Amino acid sequence: MEHVTASEELSATLMYHVERPVLNEVKRNEIFMLIVISLLFFRCSSEKAKSVVFGFLPILTWLPSYPLKQYLFGDIVSGISTGVMQLPQGTFAVISLMIGGVAVREAPDSMFAVNGTNASQIVDFEARDARRVEVVVALTTLVGIIQFVLGLLRFGFLAIYLTEPLVRGFTTAAAVHVSVSQIKYLLGVHTARFNGPLSVVYSLDAVFRNIASTNVVTLIIGLVCSVFLYFIKDLNERFKKKLPIPIPGEIIVVIVSTGISYGMVMSENYGVEVVGKIPTGLLPPKIPDFSVFPSLFPDAFTIAVVGFSIAISLAKIFALKHGYSVDGNQELIALGLCNFMSSFFHTFAVTASMSRSLVQESTGGHTEIAGLLASLLVLLVVVAIGFVFQPLPTTVLAAIIMVNLLGMFKQMKDIPALWRTSKIELAIWLVSFFASVLLGLDYGLVVAMSFAILTVIYRTQCPKNALLGQIPDTGLYFDVDEYEEAEECSGIKIFQSNTSMYFANSDLYVSALKAKTGIDPAKLLLGVTHEVVAGAKKQMDHVYTNGQMTENHTESESEDDFFLQRLTPIHTIILDFTPVNFIDSVGAKTIKSILVRPFICLCCAGTLLSDLRTLKFFFEPVTPDLIFPTIHDAVLHCKHSRDVPICPDVQ
Repeated sequence: MEHVTASEELSATLMYHVERPVLNEVKRNEIFMLIVISLLFFRCSSEKAKSVVFGFLPILTWLPSYPLKQYLFGDIVSGISTGVMQLPQGTFAVISLMIGGVAVREAPDSMFAVNGTNASQIVDFEARDARRVEVVVALTTLVGIIQFVLGLLRFGFLAIYLTEPLVRGFTTAAAVHVSVSQIKYLLGVHTARFNGPLSVVYSLDAVFRNIASTNVVTLIIGLVCSVFLYFIKDLNERFKKKLPIPIPGEIIVVIVSTGISYGMVMSENYGVEVVGKIPTGLLPPKIPDFSVFPSLFPDAFTIAVVGFSIAISLAKIFALKHGYSVDGNQELIALGLCNFMSSFFHTFAVTASMSRSLVQESTGGHTEIAGLLASLLVLLVVVAIGFVFQPLPTTVLAAIIMVNLLGMFKQMKDIPALWRTSKIELAIWLVSFFASVLLGLDYGLVVAMSFAILTVIYRTQCPKNALLGQIPDTGLYFDVDEYEEAEECSGIKIFQSNTSMYFANSDLYVSALKAKTGIDPAKLLLGVTHEVVAGAKKQMDHVYTNGQMTENHTESESEDDFFLQRLTPIHTIILDFTPVNFIDSVGAKTIKSILVRPFICLCCAGTLLSDLRTLKFFFEPVTPDLIFPTIHDAVLHCKHSRDVPICPDVQ
């Protein structure tokens, strides 16, 4: 029976008392079989159905209770700001470049060359572009199918390998890519686009090679907008409690710069690059060309994974900041449906945009209403009022993007913090950052995830091993090296290793057990215990042999003879497996080889017991009565077992 009472004395300390029989696995199963009697069946109720629907369509959970006064204005301002930024560029530069590379490969200029005058060849650009659109649409369809299927198969669990250091290093690298891609617009220089490994280096090199052609007016406009936006954001941050609503700096900049550019005809008079002609109208829906699917599948799979990784990384960043959770499977399904359905309307694969996401968040966006308004604005511009934004200088958009990316670069502060707390997580951050910057986000992500998995393997190879001791008058056991109060149990060694047991570290476990306890379990004999003592040839006054004192021996005896003949008060080893998460067949065989009855007992959790039963672990001489639910159960059993030779100092 378990009692939890409050002391009525001055200390008023809660006391915890437990009185029950010592349990091993056999007795525990007997008790629980008597207690747990239930029918196992699947029952589908209205509540279950409702939870499934809400899980698939989470908008139904928050839209009915949407707080209009609190969120609506911020969502409107955020939606307009984000929608304006979406007009002149693709969603995410890296994905756009990957898609463009596939389009160029599948529909090269040489495929559309026609004979010209004087034996020259002319490219039919109209036919080439039409074919490239067909390729991109088919690619988008395939990306959507892959993402949707992965979501249904619950492959969103891959997001768990995107640890926080990896995500923050990866998103910081993505910020570098986006910032570098905007420098040429900020300066007004024209350079080629680069993709793949070292694209950041090539892009910077191209910008610096053309730095002399910088358009001064473009640069001034970009710098003025950057300073103004930074000032507005700082103002909003400092006085966010006093301001009724955030100052919409991005909207102000876009409206003012568009008006000035239109009035001064900057594109013609000063050579300032503007958004230019925005096509209007929607094309009729069309079924994609399924015949190109086989050749596009490898690229589609890569784009699907990279797109999901970017989206889930950004989602995790904002989830950590604002205190909510993200479902990786839901993200996959949403991206898949978006890409698949939209591909019938001549779109290309999309993912979350870092710059737009940051703008949406920093301008007061709270819910998907902001995203809906941004989409409606883009649709309105495409259908009817695209001409309004044609004079907008591209340097203004570059300034908006780069100012909003400053928040991502603040993640560099992680480096000194991780240096103080976790060197391994610092290594993950740095590898993720540099690999993604230098190799590109696609290859960089693969390298970062591989390295993160290797660190897990490394940790299992270098676990913390400890001998546990009992806190007097309690059932608590702690590392004797860290807690002075912990005392080793007389005649018992309790060994703990905070790692799982599998083929790669099972031998290391045995070696650590020998080194930490000083005992070789493989040489324990029934009714006799031995301990390897440093300086074994040292003369000893007396030793215990099955509880009987024997005469001392000289140091002329060999170490092996000493090991086989000398005995110590140690009669039992307890292996604490409570930190172990899993065990494979190799680990089970290793443990079974040292679990020699009655000198070694095992403490482990129920999940591990299930694995051991599956591995056919419990056969003679290893039986369930050697397994205990807690260390204290094992200690009490070992101290009072008649099968174990108890030395004089063991009670």
